[in-house]
This record gives sequence, C-alpha cells and structure tokens, in this order.
Amino acid sequence: MESLTLISQSRSLSISPNLRILSSPNVSSTFIPKDVPYFKTQFLKLPGMATRNVIVSAAMTEKPWKRYTGGDAKGFVDEMRLVAMKLHTRQQAQEGEMEAKAPEEQRVEEWEPTLDGYLKFLVDIKVVYDTLEQIIEKPSFPSLLRDIECMGCGADGEFRNTGLERSEKLAKDLKWFEEKGYGVPEASSPSVAYAKYLKQLSEKDPQAFICHFYNIYFANTAGGRIIAKKVAEKILDSRELELYKWDGELSQLLQNVRDKLNKVAENWSREDKNRCLGETEISFKFYREIVRLMLS
Repeated sequence: MESLTLISQSRSLSISPNLRILSSPNVSSTFIPKDVPYFKTQFLKLPGMATRNVIVSAAMTEKPWKRYTGGDAKGFVDEMRLVAMKLHTRQQAQEGEMEAKAPEEQRVEEWEPTLDGYLKFLVDIKVVYDTLEQIIEKPSFPSLLRDIECMGCGADGEFRNTGLERSEKLAKDLKWFEEKGYGVPEASSPSVAYAKYLKQLSEKDPQAFICHFYNIYFANTAGGRIIAKKVAEKILDSRELELYKWDGELSQLLQNVRDKLNKVAENWSREDKNRCLGETEISFKFYREIVRLMLS
C-alpha cells in the first residue's frame, strides 16, 4: 500500500475543473477550490515567475472570528469550532449558515454514493492524512517544529502519536478492498492539490497549517462518522471501516489534542489566531472536493 501514499512529482497532474490557481500572501502559486470566495486582486511577483495578477482569498483577508464566533468562544479550539460550524450548510448542522448548492452539501440521508466513488474518496483522503502525518512526524521547518512541540512545553505537548492518526487504518481498509477483488484507483487531483497546499503552508505559515490539522482530524470524528454509517448502510452492508475505529477512548483522545492546541495558541498573537481562522473556509473547500468523490 506504500504506492498509495503520495503520487510522484514527475507524474502529470490533471487538474479538476473545480480547482483554480491562487497565490496567497503566505503560500506561493498553488491550487484552491474555485468556489472559495475572492474579492481582491493584487499585483505580485512570485518566485521564479513573471509579475502577474494574483487573487487573494477573502478567507485570508476578512475577519471570520468576528463574523462567526460572536464572542462566545472558550479557548482557541472553540473559536475554530464555531467558525467551522457556521460554514456547514443549514441542511447539515443546526449551527450552519450556508445554503446547500451541491449534492454533497445536502443531508447525508439524501446522498447516493457509489462503491467506485467511495474507493476514490478513501484513496484521496489517505493522501491528505499521509501528508499531514509526514509533516508532523518530520517537520523540516523550525517554526512548525516549535509549534508542534507546544512552544517548549515538552514531549507531552507534541502532536505526534495523538491516537487520531488515520494513515495506517486507511491502508488496512484499502487492502481489504483489494483482497475482495476491487480495483483501487490512483489518487486524483483534489487530494494531490491539497497535499501540495499543506506542504507549502507548513513551510510558510505554521499557524494557518494548524487550522487544517484541526479541521481534518476533528471532522473525521464528527460528521465523518455520520457519513460513514449512512454510506456503509447503502453500499457496504453496514461494514465499519478501520478509518472510523480508534485505539482508546475517542473523547479522551480528542480532549488531549484540544488541550495541546489551546496551549499552543496561548503563545500566538491575535493576528496569528485570525490568520489561522481565515484558513477554515479553504480547508472546507478542499475537503468537500474530496467528499464529492463519493457521489461520482
């Protein structure tokens, strides 16, 4: 299953029509889902490129913590949760404020997943988890290393071996499908683009990277489990995948990570926190591109 971890950089990449190029103030030219809102154009010269017009995401420049949290947050993790919940559709969550426009934004009970599509989803989400876990395990960048070591709070503050890691679990699931005779596809452009974005973000902006770390892992334990149950009932004879099994009490694993994230954020400026919150919408858009594969 090692071949599923990351696609070779030399392989040609077919870009999904739902992705477009964006360059942010912190990340060089990369791929962002096209429905992330944009409103400001800047004239920048990117490394190794001619001067060009660059679109800056509204998520980078607006103040979502003011729009979404309403001053009710208790700790920075709660700020991230409040922002994330408001970005759900009204059909998906009581706190959601978005209108459902695409099939994957409707209530999961209304979905019509396919087995081929679900395999695509599993392969692509594995690329994302592989990337996150490789970055956390061997950070190459001092600023990110400092953050994942909880600003010097020692081994207990590390984000390694939290119990939320999913790569090995996904490898077991994909092996099971292979043994049953199903063809496991190669990763597609949404996950390759997201992996590239995460790598660049971890180099340039560790605070923003932490937003993706939080949303990816915590989404899998919440809405991800609801989706998995409904999809399994429809196409897997209710089989529970390893992806949705944790070693230990899940609530305690999540609380441990919440505590570490809150500890890290204590050392951040308000500007750092705002920049992190501003990544939530980008995280959602990338993730929805991958979830959409279930319905293909």
